[in-house]
Amino acid sequence: MKSFMFVARLVVFWFFVLLFAALLLANSPMFRYRDTAPMFVLVIFIALLMVVTTAVTHLRRVRLIAGHLDDSTMGNRQRRQIEIPFEAGEAFDLLDAAIRELPRTEDVESARDSLQIRAKVQRPKPYGAHNPLGRLDPSKWFGHLRNQIFATVTPGDGIGSVTLICEPEAGAWSDWFRVDDGTNLENAEGITRAITRRIAEKRRNEQMRARQTENEKERTVARLNLLHAQVEPHFLYNTLASAQYLTRTDPQQADHMLGHLIHYLRHSLPQRDDALSTLGDELERTRAYLEIMRLRMGPRLSLQIDVPDTLRAIAIPPMMLQTLVENAIKHGLEPKPGGGSVWILARRDDDAIAITVADDGRGFNEAGGGTGIGLKNVRERLRLIYGADASLSVVSNAPEGVAATITVPLRTDTPDNAS
Repeated sequence: MKSFMFVARLVVFWFFVLLFAALLLANSPMFRYRDTAPMFVLVIFIALLMVVTTAVTHLRRVRLIAGHLDDSTMGNRQRRQIEIPFEAGEAFDLLDAAIRELPRTEDVESARDSLQIRAKVQRPKPYGAHNPLGRLDPSKWFGHLRNQIFATVTPGDGIGSVTLICEPEAGAWSDWFRVDDGTNLENAEGITRAITRRIAEKRRNEQMRARQTENEKERTVARLNLLHAQVEPHFLYNTLASAQYLTRTDPQQADHMLGHLIHYLRHSLPQRDDALSTLGDELERTRAYLEIMRLRMGPRLSLQIDVPDTLRAIAIPPMMLQTLVENAIKHGLEPKPGGGSVWILARRDDDAIAITVADDGRGFNEAGGGTGIGLKNVRERLRLIYGADASLSVVSNAPEGVAATITVPLRTDTPDNAS
């Protein structure tokens, strides 16, 4: 019904226009003495037939482009409201690029301060320029008009709201006599698709950069793993997750946890690969780690440290004590329902120092006693640094648990201090 009314409107208006023109010509001196009525009737009939043909062609092309016919698609003037999920300036740049990419665009006027864009677009001839019957179409008697585009961006809260208008380069009165063969609908759809494509491309680029950043983080973690020992990634993730949870439930505890984590990380990386640390610094790092674990495990974890102050200046490889404590927690106490205790002991034995980390956890039989990669790395590092003068022993702790002891030669100066 709407299609019929659309065609009928054009026919009726052209009928009156042609009838008025025929009456003027019939009263002119040129046709006054001739019987011109049959000729005028024939011309009007042919012209109206071409109007119907052009209107139907317009409707069929609109249906091909939009997939349906309604008031919003049949008209020569198209309006779109597009929400772009970017700030107004970025949305404007995206819109400007989309309009400039449109085929046959010319005379683009882009005002970034006022967030407005105007452009002219050459109207294509969808069915060719050499149509012999086209001269009989009265809508073509007034020339081939251009289309025009007017677009504005309205700033919002983190978004840019685009108002897009595509219309013929003529007043609205011309819509009663002419159709645009769906070209303005085509322009509006093309700009909308270009904006959608650019948004999707930007999202893909952001995701790609995020993946690259994630890969860089993974490579960074891999490089840290090649140092004397690594900061356990899962420990960091779990600690940050626990801190995030505590910020909602117990902000003071969250502040304590993050403070211990900062203290832990500050002592976690040596200045260079062959640098030694001191027993005192390693205890500070290990105590920060255990305080974090106590916040996470609660009363399930208790700590006892017995290290004489005179031994705190002794040079030892960094992160070895940390590795033994992590093994005690991970393999011994965390899997145990009731938790338990960790002991850190240091004793001098002539020209050597023995550092023991013991626990009363699940022990060798159930948890494997921490005989994995961490302890293998400790043994290898001891061999490279001290040769046969250092050792690591791992034994059962009575009545349950594991005791790991590092024995290293006495050194009171680190390479950093020595240099």
